[in-house]
Amino acid sequence: MRRFCALSGVMLSLGVHAAAALDLSVPSGARKTAEIAANPGVYALPTGAWEEELGLPTLRVEGGVRMQAFRLEGSGFTTFQLVEPLRDQITGAGYRVLLDCPDTSCGGFDFRFATQVLPPPDMYVQLSDYHFLSAVEDATGAVVSVLASRDGQTGYIQITRVNPLGMPGTTAADATPLAPAAAPVSPVMTGALAEMLETLGHAVLSGVEFGSGSTELVEGTIPVLEELAAYLKANPQRRVLFVGHTDATGSLEANEAVSLRRAAAVTRYMRERHGIPESQIGAEGVGYLAPVASNLSAEGREANRRVEVVLVSTE
Repeated sequence: MRRFCALSGVMLSLGVHAAAALDLSVPSGARKTAEIAANPGVYALPTGAWEEELGLPTLRVEGGVRMQAFRLEGSGFTTFQLVEPLRDQITGAGYRVLLDCPDTSCGGFDFRFATQVLPPPDMYVQLSDYHFLSAVEDATGAVVSVLASRDGQTGYIQITRVNPLGMPGTTAADATPLAPAAAPVSPVMTGALAEMLETLGHAVLSGVEFGSGSTELVEGTIPVLEELAAYLKANPQRRVLFVGHTDATGSLEANEAVSLRRAAAVTRYMRERHGIPESQIGAEGVGYLAPVASNLSAEGREANRRVEVVLVSTE
């Protein structure tokens, strides 16, 4: 018997023709935290795992786009248990699954940051604990994706649906955008780090260093964080995520905890020294899953003990 047999009363409709309408029931107790719509809009639907040589394969779908996020407090469900009942509903409605993968198989860190995700706190993605599903209805071209993750006992679900152009409900006259897109904002550049973030989307924070197993920042001023603070103050519409990394000494679980504390140490520096609001910064830890050098040498292990900054929002 499915653990999600109880319905939440929140019904999600893809808006296709009546005979093939897709209604997805989220778990009982799930609370909707965010919803955005664009009609017409564009969504890059992931269709395969991220690969180093090719990046993330996607299908560009134009039409009525609706993205919703839900939070389920105290459930204890695994990410697979969050996705499985939704997948069964999707395939039961005649959709063909294109991609169904857990974090590592999807591409881990790289897949997450190549995929469109609503910003926290509305949607949260633990880089080492998420599950993704995408599917298409071949007859109409309608698509749906589900992303689930968790933080402790709290589950998070994001559902994205697109009705292609030409289908019912995809004309501009029928649009009801819940979060109109803001006009593009030109960034105020404040140095080389800002330029790297704006062009590459991420950067290693040189000068933010940790000893093996340590989570403490060095005392005093850290120039690269001063530069980053100036960028964030000049661009309040920008949001970044600090991602901690470790060498491969010890277990993955222990290293994930250490890397998260390292990233959190950087967020404290930004809050306490510069008053950067929590809405602009976040922390995540991936342990030793994304090395930049070999862990077989002392030099390589030192390079792997780092914190990166990732630009995750520009609105």
